Amino acid sequence: MPGLLLGDEAPNFEADTTQGRIRFHDFLGDSWGILFSHPRDFTPVCTTELGRAARLAPEFSKRNVKLIALSIDSVQDHLSWCKDINAYNGEQPGEKLPFPIIADKNRELAVKLGMLDPDEQDKDGMPLTARVVFVFGPDKKLKLSILYPATTGRNFDEILRVVDSLQLTAYKKVATPVDWKVRSRAKFTARHWEQALKWQPASLGGAPRLGEAAAGGSLASAGSCFCSRKSQGAGPLTHLPAKQIFPRAGSQGEPAAPAQGCLSCRNG
Repeated sequence: MPGLLLGDEAPNFEADTTQGRIRFHDFLGDSWGILFSHPRDFTPVCTTELGRAARLAPEFSKRNVKLIALSIDSVQDHLSWCKDINAYNGEQPGEKLPFPIIADKNRELAVKLGMLDPDEQDKDGMPLTARVVFVFGPDKKLKLSILYPATTGRNFDEILRVVDSLQLTAYKKVATPVDWKVRSRAKFTARHWEQALKWQPASLGGAPRLGEAAAGGSLASAGSCFCSRKSQGAGPLTHLPAKQIFPRAGSQGEPAAPAQGCLSCRNG
């Protein structure tokens, strides 16, 4: 069955969108990217999803993530739909959103990328596009995929959370536990993320730097939970500290207290 698996490179397709014709790799550039698909324009669930994505667009931008949607209608239909989406958000019903929407009227991309939901069909008996989320890294490779049926709307706060984890674990050899979040996200500004994204492996044009502080707080060194035994290079992953990897700064802006040893180290 056509589709993408983790680690696959994104196809460099060309498509018409609400912001003009694009070539996908050129659109992504050196950024992270999220491609998310929709069953059809003007449907209630899709409208709420795109409205939420538009509201969260500044948060994705802070993380150097480009959003792009896909739906199986024409560009003109998409532009008209944008008015409904903006009105849903309580804004002027204009045709502009902070991200483009791909026109896939013939379902060519949906078929190529494995996005169709065979259990949900339109009035003509054609399968609808499922609610797919593809997250691509700066290397154009698929880092995460989530597939929702057409009947279930997505949780974009969760998508934002997993982007935080994907970016952290791409640049630091750690693993994030269940329900992990960046602590005090409201204080974690674009400048913090710019600093965090400097921890890039050589394959992405940079080199990891441990324990480097960001303005307004402290980013815990991934080595801060090393015990003497683990710091000798045993194991492929640095253990995640028991406290959040990004501890909160003190009330007066002083550096946060050092992270405690990881649970694995403390338990031997």
